[in-house]
Amino acid sequence: MMTFISPRLRKPAWTVLAGAVFAAAWVIRGGPQWWLWVSLVAVATAARAFAFWAWAGEDSDVAALVGSRADERQKQLSLRSRALAFNLTALAAFAGLTAAVALRASWWWPFAVVLGILGFGYLLGLSSYGIAEEGTPDDVDTRRQTHSPVNS
Repeated sequence: MMTFISPRLRKPAWTVLAGAVFAAAWVIRGGPQWWLWVSLVAVATAARAFAFWAWAGEDSDVAALVGSRADERQKQLSLRSRALAFNLTALAAFAGLTAAVALRASWWWPFAVVLGILGFGYLLGLSSYGIAEEGTPDDVDTRRQTHSPVNS
């Protein structure tokens, strides 16, 4: 997917892209102090991208994850961490939705949107990675049965 970017630069590149989009949002928003927020986002983004770049050059498990060169064990750890983050996000969104409904507040809908996106993502993941059409087992002979002249 991103083979034209070296593995050590992938996370810093995503960080710079996300920081640029967030800074652009502050520019679009405008206001009396927008330049202050854009400057803060730019400095924080540059520091984080540099930290990722420097960290990826080390020889450790975390550096392998940051440098996009993780082995299977490290990828499994990353996958389990994402699953935990998914579960905590779903729990927090449900708690927020429940509190908003109980208080008859008008701010319930962002929590419902987050739960909807989480549910859609979960179902998409099941359909993409887990649930497939059942095929024939490997040990089943799928050829058409014919009569043998010996058994006739």
